[in-house]
Amino acid sequence: MNGASREALAAARESLDALTDNTSVDAAKLAEELAAVTALLQREVSLRRVLTDPSQAGEARAELAGRLLRGQVGSETVDLISGMVRSRWSQSRDLVDSVEELANIADLTAAQRSGDLDDVEDELFRFGRIVASDKELRAALTNRSASAAAKGQLLRSLLGGKARPATERLVTRLVTQPRGRSLEEGLESLSKLAADRRQRMVAVVTSAVPLSDRQKQRLGAALAKIYGRPMHLNLDVDPTVLGGIAVRVGDEVINGTISERLEEATRRMAG
Repeated sequence: MNGASREALAAARESLDALTDNTSVDAAKLAEELAAVTALLQREVSLRRVLTDPSQAGEARAELAGRLLRGQVGSETVDLISGMVRSRWSQSRDLVDSVEELANIADLTAAQRSGDLDDVEDELFRFGRIVASDKELRAALTNRSASAAAKGQLLRSLLGGKARPATERLVTRLVTQPRGRSLEEGLESLSKLAADRRQRMVAVVTSAVPLSDRQKQRLGAALAKIYGRPMHLNLDVDPTVLGGIAVRVGDEVINGTISERLEEATRRMAG
């Protein structure tokens, strides 16, 4: 997002945080309503253009949003959306992206309140690994000719009763309303949002065998010291790495596996 949209999103996130600090607000319901608004704005291109039209006064845009949404969603959602459309947006699509992000944050907030946020983070990661290893499943979930209802039913069979409710809601929205993103991109974005809820960075750790609790604690502490922020570890076991560990934090990779060292030795010998 460009400057104006980034500022508008930052203000919207602050408003959402202030709203959900009040425990009487149902964060899961708020997420559902914000997701419904996302779908409306995605579908109605002319509406989102009007709501982000810089030639119209912000208050006029807010009044229009209020008239359209009042009675359809709760007052908290109306207030959030009205505040968002008062802001300036670099392009209309940024508004849709931002409302969707607020919906996801609200669901993660609901998970945090119930003490499930760590589990949701782990389930999102594991789901991504399952999809990556099962080409038929990925094809079914990303098939453009399949209906949203069919994809939703498939996800219920996969996740229903096995994952936290917030995980199921987040993944279902991503799969049934991809909005031009790949499944992998969407899952990575959700993982980053989940980590941000606890002001942590995410490290994807690949090892030949499962790490012990002590190893995980030591690695987490070391990475937190390196990056200056608490670190959440997503753990993946891959016997092909032979030994050691590989760590990916964002775009940075720290590779200490035996297989990597063997490959490096082979490259040097070939050179």
